[in-house]
Amino acid sequence: MTQPEEQPQVVVTDRRRIDPETGEARPASPDNGDTRAEAPAAPEQAPEQAPEGGKHAAPDQPDEAAAAVTDDPAVELKAQLDERTADLQRLTAEYANYRKRVERDRELVITTAKAQVAGELLGVLDDVERAEAHGDLTGAFKAVADKLVTALRGLGLEPFGHEGEEFDPSVHEAVQHSTSPEVGGPTVTAVLRRGYRYGERVLRPALVGVTDHEPGPADAEPAEDN
Repeated sequence: MTQPEEQPQVVVTDRRRIDPETGEARPASPDNGDTRAEAPAAPEQAPEQAPEGGKHAAPDQPDEAAAAVTDDPAVELKAQLDERTADLQRLTAEYANYRKRVERDRELVITTAKAQVAGELLGVLDDVERAEAHGDLTGAFKAVADKLVTALRGLGLEPFGHEGEEFDPSVHEAVQHSTSPEVGGPTVTAVLRRGYRYGERVLRPALVGVTDHEPGPADAEPAEDN
């Protein structure tokens, strides 16, 4: 015997919003077809924080005046000109100092060379002076000697050490010593060898005899009592 086929169950859903029996509104539910469900509340958004420096602070802007000065070609050209002028002045000062130093060194070399040559000829001048003291400086020899002395003095050679001048230990070398009431202090009374200087440089001190003051009888008398 054949079983009857099972019929599908029919479900009737009452979607009416008004209850037909009571006449009151039915509560909203998915069964009655009311799809108006409460939407989930949106999460609270944190208020946007104002940027530092104020609500309407703008990003740092370059100084317009400084930018204008930097971009001005005339200002930049003047700065370069001032820098080149300072460099030129510095070089000019350094060159002037260099020239002065070179000139000073050159004069020192020349003076040293002349003083050395004159020092080598001092022995010749001593021979000329001794020959003149003994009466042997005559004729052609005297003419040559005079030219030599004149040339050396023209170069700046100066003799010193003469009788009667005050004794100076910085240029005189005393080899004899005596006393006399006729002098008021240490005095050169004999010249054994002439001294010479070239400019401010002493080439050779003079060998001299020195006489000091000796108190006389008048100086030795005691003062009379009042």
